[in-house]
Amino acid sequence: MRLTIGNVIINDIEFGDKTEVKDGTLFVNKDELIEAAIGGDERIKSLEVYLAKPGDNTRIIPVKDVIEPRVKVDGQGGIFPGIVNNVDQVGSGQTNVLKGAAIVTTGKIVGFQEGIIDMSGEGAKYTPFSKTNNIVLKMEPQDSIKQHEHEEVLRLLGFRASNYIGEVAKDLKPDNEEVYETKPLLEQVKEYPDLPKVVYVYALQTQGLMHNTFYYGADAMKIVPTFMYPTEAFDGAIASGNCVSACDKNPSYVHLNSPVIKDLYSKHGKEINFIGCVITNENVTLQDKKRSSNMTAKLVEMLGADAAIISEEGFGNPDADLVMNCNNLENKGIKTVLVTDEYAGQDGASQSLADSTPKGDAVVTAGNANVVVNLPVMKTVIGHPEAANVIAGAWDGSLHDDGSIEAEIQVITGATNELGFNTLSAKTI
Repeated sequence: MRLTIGNVIINDIEFGDKTEVKDGTLFVNKDELIEAAIGGDERIKSLEVYLAKPGDNTRIIPVKDVIEPRVKVDGQGGIFPGIVNNVDQVGSGQTNVLKGAAIVTTGKIVGFQEGIIDMSGEGAKYTPFSKTNNIVLKMEPQDSIKQHEHEEVLRLLGFRASNYIGEVAKDLKPDNEEVYETKPLLEQVKEYPDLPKVVYVYALQTQGLMHNTFYYGADAMKIVPTFMYPTEAFDGAIASGNCVSACDKNPSYVHLNSPVIKDLYSKHGKEINFIGCVITNENVTLQDKKRSSNMTAKLVEMLGADAAIISEEGFGNPDADLVMNCNNLENKGIKTVLVTDEYAGQDGASQSLADSTPKGDAVVTAGNANVVVNLPVMKTVIGHPEAANVIAGAWDGSLHDDGSIEAEIQVITGATNELGFNTLSAKTI
């Protein structure tokens, strides 16, 4: 499967009479965007749109999801199949991207595991989304709906908005292009027979109770491990719907730009033969974990892989999935590298993961989520600042009277992202 990504570079965003791109600036018709985002959903009480640019003295809180506007130019299907487009196979043809723009959703807090994006100051250092030109949607639901429905309304609103904005790139000439290709398995293996065959085990957060990830619109909690062309991720086959801690949550933007997949492609044909992805889930019960992990190991073995990269999303309970996948693959003679983050305490002296194994001797860390930071006062706050006292990584009193916040970097969207979409790491010395 071959996919061309056409990047239309966005350097600025402004409101305008027409949604269009001119000289690197994305102009947005606010009224049309609101209509497209609401999509006739009567569960929405109100929707406001704001712009937040890099360097602005602006805080967005609490953040639900971040989405990159994309559009299919050629090939089957549409972006986010099964959610805002038909359930068609994606991952081939050409997709144009408004690179540098993002949709950010916010509103009253859905759960306690939501996040903060600061566009400047100390907090901006920890989130990749301080560097994007953000179209922020602040949605308030009707009073009658429950939390899980509130989450759904806010999630779908973001995807509809991204779909609307992405359409503007359909007829534009990209500033640059990237080409990714993974051939059918037998062809792929024959192409580079002397290189080690590598599979990416892509674990999705699926613990339920608003800890959900979607694959072609289906709740991934209900799937068994399956093989996926890596290019499918770039077309939105995987979409976030969860409220896990902001620091190590994979927003939809990150799935669309998976650093693990891109890095593996960069080594493909040179150091490794990247033969594809196995997606699996992170369930709650031991029985479900064993089932998924055993099937994952079996599938990776059947593919003939010599090595596997294993990532996770979340911490605590999902650490058991990470370690179980590591053990099962290593027991089959398949070398593994684990990608995670750490919860080592504010002093860094506690056990980093809830589970461990001596076979997990090749680990990439995205940093310690318990590090405490002070986020300065912001001139503009989009959303509900009072959420700073209850989101994961904060405590009652984290929000100071002057509007500054003291909390762990756990509260910052993407701070210790477990796909490596951030700036933190560590090394053994």
